[in-house]
Amino acid sequence: MAEKVSFETSITRLEEIVRLLERGEIPVEEALGLFEEGASLMKKCNAILNEAEQKVNLIMKGATGEPVSEPFEIESE
Repeated sequence: MAEKVSFETSITRLEEIVRLLERGEIPVEEALGLFEEGASLMKKCNAILNEAEQKVNLIMKGATGEPVSEPFEIESE
C-alpha cells in the first residue's frame, strides 16, 4: 500500500524538483522522470486543496443552506 504523504511534504518535494529542473544540469532522462514526479505531486496537491475547499464550503453554509462568502481579513496587532 502506498504511504500517504502530507501536502507540506509534497510541496517541499515539488519545490526541490523545480529547482533541479531550473538549473538544467541533469540528463534529459532524469529531467523527464523528475517532471513526471512533479506532475504527479501537483495533481495530488490540487486534489488535497480541492477537498479542503469542499470541507470549508460545507462548514460555511448559512441558514438557508447556501454557502456564505466573507472576505478574508488579516487581523493586525
